[in-house]
Amino acid sequence: MNEQEKKTLVQIPSVISVNDFANRLGLGAAKVISELMKNGVMATINEQIDFDTAAIIGAELGFDIELEVEEQKRPSQFIKVKQKEDIKSRPPVVAVMGHVDHGKTKLLDAIRNTDITSSEAGGITQHIGAYQVTKNERKITFFDTPGHEAFSQLREHGVKMTDVAIIVIAADDGVKPQTKEAIDFALANEVPIVVAINKIDKPEADVNKVKQQLSDIDLIPDDWGGDIPCVLVSAKAGKGIDKILDMVLLVADINEPKADYSGLASGVIIESHLGKSRGPISTALIQKGTLKLNDNLVAGSTYGKVKVLEDYQGKRIKEATPGTPARIIGLKEVPDFGDWFEVTEDEKTAKDWVSKRAKGQSIKSLVKPKDVSKEDISQAIKIGKTKELAVLIKADVAGSLESVTTSLAGLGNEEVRVDVVASDIGDINETDINTALAGNAIILGFNVSINAAVNQLAKKSKVEFRLYKVIYELLDDVKEWLTSLLEPEIIETQIGGLEILGIFKTTKDHVITGGKVTSGKITPDLLVKIYRDKKKIGSGKLTSLQKEKESAKEVSKGEQCGISVATTDKIEVGDKLVFYTNEQRARTL
Repeated sequence: MNEQEKKTLVQIPSVISVNDFANRLGLGAAKVISELMKNGVMATINEQIDFDTAAIIGAELGFDIELEVEEQKRPSQFIKVKQKEDIKSRPPVVAVMGHVDHGKTKLLDAIRNTDITSSEAGGITQHIGAYQVTKNERKITFFDTPGHEAFSQLREHGVKMTDVAIIVIAADDGVKPQTKEAIDFALANEVPIVVAINKIDKPEADVNKVKQQLSDIDLIPDDWGGDIPCVLVSAKAGKGIDKILDMVLLVADINEPKADYSGLASGVIIESHLGKSRGPISTALIQKGTLKLNDNLVAGSTYGKVKVLEDYQGKRIKEATPGTPARIIGLKEVPDFGDWFEVTEDEKTAKDWVSKRAKGQSIKSLVKPKDVSKEDISQAIKIGKTKELAVLIKADVAGSLESVTTSLAGLGNEEVRVDVVASDIGDINETDINTALAGNAIILGFNVSINAAVNQLAKKSKVEFRLYKVIYELLDDVKEWLTSLLEPEIIETQIGGLEILGIFKTTKDHVITGGKVTSGKITPDLLVKIYRDKKKIGSGKLTSLQKEKESAKEVSKGEQCGISVATTDKIEVGDKLVFYTNEQRARTL
């Protein structure tokens, strides 16, 4: 590398302020701000820009920008005092998974009802996402993984934190794609499987068929010479529940689930929401250490102090040990499902960790998500027998991408649907803009960003994009767009009827006539249907209404009137006219 190249090479962190960037380049801040503005980024001297943006600006100013390697420590690495380990057995954690219609929820309810204490908890156990039952004086923690396609990534998280996966298969339906997906997650994470063959009391039940299907995918049942325990159950009738609990304990004991009960707690967030009066509420599954009241902790991108600690029944407790689900109140914000949490020695350590983590993550180059207008949607529509909304999907990880794509496929009906022209993992790039341009597609980004240069290209190409962090918001927007493509429902309301008594004048497109109102009432500007001998022979619109040779706003049943009807159809004495209105009503998916 020659001397000139050394001068132009500048190392920067993943996120840097405009002022610091200018100083590292040896230039005035005004020069950098001016170059940012040319690229569509409106940034002040103290605002942050990400590495991609800085690299583009640096290149245009004659510098070679390189990413500065910065090792990010976990909160636990800041802990100075190492306590003596206290390794003990912990309750096994079990995930119940399977096809959405195979009785997973009923099985969970049946298991919960075997324990009097947990059955009393009712809705609390449902909402917390995990609960415990006691079998043979031993606790078992059950983790309720969602079953809808949109949460396949959540199910993956569920398996990673569990000791045993119960795969529920309906005896009358067999192995389905979602069943295979659950099995694949378990196998990929080396989690032992127990198969619960449910609905065995149904007339269509075929247990051997289920076992054959399992054998076809290399899961050989234990009674067929394999190592996969298959327990016959009827969640509805409560049959086989004790046996499946015994089997869970037996399988879990092979790996002897143990944990260190000493020291500061760590684990995974398995449920979180914003309470109306209690603020952020999170459920944590403790994996190591003991979580205590008033502990300071980090959870994902937020932190706080444990002000309230509750068990799975909603009862207040002072501490929670490994393998136990506990509800935490006291975090500053709502963490995400699957976020790792860790207790810190003090609040300052937690706050500093979150601050460093935020700086270490790539920001979105001060680019705000665009609002997609009706005009943008109309450009993305392909008209045919079915209207298709063209979209391009970008997501942060494969699980997210699959969740979004699968969920979008389930939206729409025979009239409207989503056409995914392309999908990939990673931030929105130039290739995506060009692909979306060629396919007249809207780009939907889930947990990804777009840098300044690509944003500028999108503007020039008039390619629209939206960025999302919550899958529900993405799905809701697309559903709203699809709904706007539906033809409105026409609501016809009959207002009145009239019998023709005389014809006064007939032209090419108008008939002036008179008659008697036979039902309802007549008002100006109503639509008209013309009937002769009970058969519809034409239609038109009422253009004027008179009563006693003067304009009238309304003529009621039993009264006579003169009318002018805009129509090209012939009207004769004795014809019946029906007057009505048409109202357009928006339809929903």
